[in-house]
Amino acid sequence: MSKGYMYILECSNGSYYTGSTKYLDLRIRQHQNGEGANHTSKFLPVKLVYFEEFNRIDHAFYREKQVQVGVKIKKRR
Repeated sequence: MSKGYMYILECSNGSYYTGSTKYLDLRIRQHQNGEGANHTSKFLPVKLVYFEEFNRIDHAFYREKQVQVGVKIKKRR
């Protein structure tokens, strides 16, 4: 397994996007060029506001899902 990253981007409309990747710099450039997720491509520019590094990409993916669930719970309150 290769290392991975969980990251959070802030979009131009003030929303946040959470993702995971093996190659953080490349993925951020893709988002900034409108080649990332549909959400981020609608609200350019984006900026990296937080990331965590993991020894395994599956751990980064798991953490991404934890953060996404936490954000959804917070939005409901």
